[in-house]
Amino acid sequence: TRGLRTTCGSGILRNFIPPYDATSYHKTKQMGFVTLGKTNMDEFAMGSTNETSFFGPVKNPHDLSRVPGGSSGGSASAVSAMMAPAALGSDTGGSIRLPASFCGVVGIKPTYGRVSRYGLVAFASSLDQIGTIARTVHDAALLLEVISGVDAYDSTSLDREVDFTGDSDVAVRGIRIGVPDEYFSGISPDIKDAIDDVIKGLEEHGAVIENISLRYTEYAIPVYYLIATAEASSNLARYDGVRYGYRSPNVKKLTELYEKTRSEGFGKEVKRRIILGTFSLSSGYYDAYYLKALKGRTLIIDDFRNAFSKVDAIITPTSPTTAFKLGEKLSDPLEMYLSDILTISANLAAIPGLSVPIGKDRDGLPIGLQIMGDHFQEKTILNIARAIEESCDPITPDI
Repeated sequence: TRGLRTTCGSGILRNFIPPYDATSYHKTKQMGFVTLGKTNMDEFAMGSTNETSFFGPVKNPHDLSRVPGGSSGGSASAVSAMMAPAALGSDTGGSIRLPASFCGVVGIKPTYGRVSRYGLVAFASSLDQIGTIARTVHDAALLLEVISGVDAYDSTSLDREVDFTGDSDVAVRGIRIGVPDEYFSGISPDIKDAIDDVIKGLEEHGAVIENISLRYTEYAIPVYYLIATAEASSNLARYDGVRYGYRSPNVKKLTELYEKTRSEGFGKEVKRRIILGTFSLSSGYYDAYYLKALKGRTLIIDDFRNAFSKVDAIITPTSPTTAFKLGEKLSDPLEMYLSDILTISANLAAIPGLSVPIGKDRDGLPIGLQIMGDHFQEKTILNIARAIEESCDPITPDI
């Protein structure tokens, strides 16, 4: 955001003022949207709970002792708490959909290339995508419509028809919806019951429900964290204290400048992922780890391609659990990474996915349902989400 501090939740960018606007943000300003402020996030989008920020954690409006999800937890919390009608977020492995689920709002990650990434601070370039968060499906679709489209500044953006709100039809009769068995293993009973009720409702309205298999789902976590960390280690090499951002004072040598700037500027989670990524790209390990992960990604893409030859959309839980306590998983990185297990496949396959709230669990915490579609089928999944939204009560925090 030109002239407005943009920190990515990191100490290394604590006072960074960008010289230009991201294309998505520029488009919202052109349409008359008003900037209410910047929201907090996990540092460089690395986290699932919004606890890794240099500026401290974000809290869930539904229960201030719980996480809002991450990395775009600040955006989801602000929308959920009625501080803003809608917000932008970034999604590398579920960073829009997971906080949307935990905070009881709607969040959509579009097809890779649907929205320009120009001005999006890079984490993992082949996975990052800008999307929208709002309290209703219509509002999320409207904002997505504004920011979508080809952009001369981003060679990965694509010129495809953009129409998510016009002639919307909430009827689901005849739509084939796949339910993958692999996504329902180990989820909370409250979440399973809520999704079962939604599935029954869709069937009653004429949708065709089919059990499908996405057999490579179990490999999504290792594939994602090898590819994402490898790309992150490359993208974050630019923060060296020379060109912009934080610079460690009182250094005498160039190598000392690099070491101290990065040691003092980056948080623990970012350092962890840089080390993981650098290791997987290093001589002797590239073929064993990174190259194998790319092959695994191809299998996951083929998995979805095969599924969408049979169904129009796929329904799953957004998360295995509802929002958990602040600090509960912070000391166990692996447990934290597993929070994204149901969302990361959409990023690996570059397909659109959204989370829509469908109720609350026994503790009064929001439950999110994920809908995924084939490439550039945002309108299909938005229409299914509208039909679900009409049958569910609105979720608002008691604040």
